Amino acid sequence: MPLRPGWGTLGREGQLRTNFFAVKLPKDAVYYDYEIAISPQAQAKGDRRARILELVEQSPALSEFKQYIAHDRSQRLVSSRQLPQPLSVAVRYLEVDQADDPNALTFTVDIKFQRELHMTTLNEYMDGKPDHRDIDTQPFLSALNLVMQSYASKRGVRVGGNKYFFPTSAEQHRLSLGVEAHRGFFMSIRPMYKQLMVNINVCMTAFYTPGNLAEAMIAFQQQTGSGMPQTFADRLKVTTRHLGYTKKSTIARIMTSMTARSYRFDCEEFKRKVSVEEYFKLKYKITLRHANDLPLINVSMNPKRPIYLPAEICEIMPGQAYRGKLDGEQTAMMIRYACNPPEFNGNAIVQQGFDQLGLRGGSGSQVLSAFGVSVADQMAVVPSRVLPAPRITYRSGAAPIRNAGWNIVNVKLHSGGAIANWAVLLVHEGRREEFRDTTDPELIVFLQTFLKKCSDSGIAGADKPPRILSVSLPSPRDDNNRERAIDAIRTTLRSNFKPNTKPSFILVLLSGIDRYIYPGIKKLCDIDMGIHTVHMLLPKARDGRGNRQDQYFSNVVLKVNAKLGGMNHLLDPPSMKWLTEKNTMIMGIDVTHPSPGSAPGSPSIAAVVASVDNNFVQFPASMTLQKPDWNKESKEMVEKLTEMTIERLQLYKKKNGNRLPDRIFVYRDGVSEGQYHLVLREELPKIQAAFKQISPKAPYKPTLTIAICGKRHHARFWPTAPGEANMTQNGNTVPGTVVDKGITDVYNNDFYLQAHYGLQGHVRPTHYTIVYDENRYSADVLQQGTHTASYLYARATKAVSLVPAAYYADLACERGRDYLNVLMNLSDDRSSVAGGPRTTADREAEKERVYENAVKMWGKGVHPDLKESMFYI
Repeated sequence: MPLRPGWGTLGREGQLRTNFFAVKLPKDAVYYDYEIAISPQAQAKGDRRARILELVEQSPALSEFKQYIAHDRSQRLVSSRQLPQPLSVAVRYLEVDQADDPNALTFTVDIKFQRELHMTTLNEYMDGKPDHRDIDTQPFLSALNLVMQSYASKRGVRVGGNKYFFPTSAEQHRLSLGVEAHRGFFMSIRPMYKQLMVNINVCMTAFYTPGNLAEAMIAFQQQTGSGMPQTFADRLKVTTRHLGYTKKSTIARIMTSMTARSYRFDCEEFKRKVSVEEYFKLKYKITLRHANDLPLINVSMNPKRPIYLPAEICEIMPGQAYRGKLDGEQTAMMIRYACNPPEFNGNAIVQQGFDQLGLRGGSGSQVLSAFGVSVADQMAVVPSRVLPAPRITYRSGAAPIRNAGWNIVNVKLHSGGAIANWAVLLVHEGRREEFRDTTDPELIVFLQTFLKKCSDSGIAGADKPPRILSVSLPSPRDDNNRERAIDAIRTTLRSNFKPNTKPSFILVLLSGIDRYIYPGIKKLCDIDMGIHTVHMLLPKARDGRGNRQDQYFSNVVLKVNAKLGGMNHLLDPPSMKWLTEKNTMIMGIDVTHPSPGSAPGSPSIAAVVASVDNNFVQFPASMTLQKPDWNKESKEMVEKLTEMTIERLQLYKKKNGNRLPDRIFVYRDGVSEGQYHLVLREELPKIQAAFKQISPKAPYKPTLTIAICGKRHHARFWPTAPGEANMTQNGNTVPGTVVDKGITDVYNNDFYLQAHYGLQGHVRPTHYTIVYDENRYSADVLQQGTHTASYLYARATKAVSLVPAAYYADLACERGRDYLNVLMNLSDDRSSVAGGPRTTADREAEKERVYENAVKMWGKGVHPDLKESMFYI
């Protein structure tokens, strides 16, 4: 990876507070690293390992060292003092409230010394000398994270890598039946130039609502008319008390056809066949209240030895992160709860966060004290700059920029697309907002208003009246996955449009949001028929309050023009110079993966977009499926990147008089810091292979730059100076803010850029890291170039948070998910089914079947008639 070429100087200088806090270690500190091995290993899994290590800490062998150690509750332990070797501790496994059990399992825990960790080595790395760049900091940072998180890990619930939640003290926000949101804190050690820091941020996560399992099942029955979904209960942890202590179990399956009264089994203890209801009455003196109206649950993962429990004796354990994918309503509520202004988040971090994470001195920091670690209680202050905005140009009319946005009243788009002919599809579902029929006078006025907006904006052929079609859809109640509804739409379109008489686009008028209809139409028209579609949601499009309809139509016009190959707006020549001084192609790359609600075996989808000329407005896309790696369920790297790059280069060549670009700039989205090396190891050679293959005779060697775009980081900024020039009305930093000192990498060429205006909540900058650079761009060119490019997003009249090439790749991936909608987005609708856990072979066969189904649904991908357009926007 290239070293930083220097720091940026362009823009108005200032200072910002940031959620990084200085960490001090003793001079010449040495810590001791140990490996934990627990036997028998097969019985020491999951939550049981954490309990075993609690018991080890309470044992006489470790009691004198307890305050000097920190561990991950599983495999690794670090100590500020040397532990005796060999160190082997035997513990009898008992739950927290369990009386002595003569049959308790005995575990042997071996704590084996691995290495000394000399923190002077980490200091050498942070000194910034190039010959120290290759020091492996991971062992030091991961050890320090164990120390820093020791307090939180014992008192809170860890979710993911470094997020901690404290359900008993946190405020809860209901998201839906059985799901609630909790606020917690992210915490991670980061090495900066000459300073160790800890990054702390507010975060929100969905949790299962604790409580009685039977009551939750009844609530599902009352609210939805059916039982608790199998996907909701799958691997849900519950506790029982009928054995005299709190025993933890994991639900394998809800047995929908079996109740405590109906299911009988041979009982050795009572020498006869008994029902589960009878067994609990005879054995535990428990009279079940829902023996006949609620199903049993199976808490055994062994298909041959099921363990059935009545739901009413089970309690849903608190502190379980929700594993499903949040639906639209849940996501909207989560955003509402998480969307707090910067001041709120800052106060939460330095007050509540420091206390709950145990960073503020006193009893909470006993382990920190034992390691000699202290944390500053004030946010770090770092230098910043505000970059100048570009100028926006249209064919006619002015568009002055304010707060990174502009108005397009009285302007004509730079280059209007052409409408040869077009059509309107009325989708009837019996909702109030719908037009009566194809002759409804209100519909005619509505379309005339839209056409005038198209014409005023400069789209050619917008005066042509459309062909208006309508389709009435069957009720969703008798239409699984709305398949009959999609068939009705398919029949309507195919009977009206032949391959040689296709419209330029179809305006689809929907009266409501449906998880099947929109993606179904996109798949039908993008893949099967090769027709552009633009959708309007009638409750918004017919909103007559103020200028809302005009604004809505303006946004739709931007989409229509981009799909038809037009150019909405351009930047002024000085802002484009960094790209136009040589023939340059900008590429965007992204991969989207199956979500928690996707059917197991669903593919990943990769997209590559690229500019086709020196206007950098049109970005057609290549898309492909990737078979997931069954071990990790997804592959981040793009397997067919060579073929996809060749496809982009071929189109560039076609549009530029048989000439290929001299330079290529790649914005790669969706790669974490730990995967930067994979981009260089796996994707860079594939891009270079495309250069060789597209010009096998004459060597083709364009200069290449690759930048990673990071959105899932936890760096946030707060203005230190008041005034409109430094702070927005909601307390955020202003658009154009860039930071490349203080909290950036010691060696790598990276920067944080906030190009957009933060309308809600606490604005998040994008973290750009240059991992490969044959063009040897200066810091100012990279930062201001990326900043001005953020104003070129075709679908909006404002700067966007992510450079458009990466944004488009993300949109293309999401469109790919629509084509596989019933696999990628909707499998969490599967309701409870009978049966026990299946074997590994069964699960693998099912994954293979799902993947083959996805390939069949995908077919040949996007229709040839749309491939050279921005069909996905």
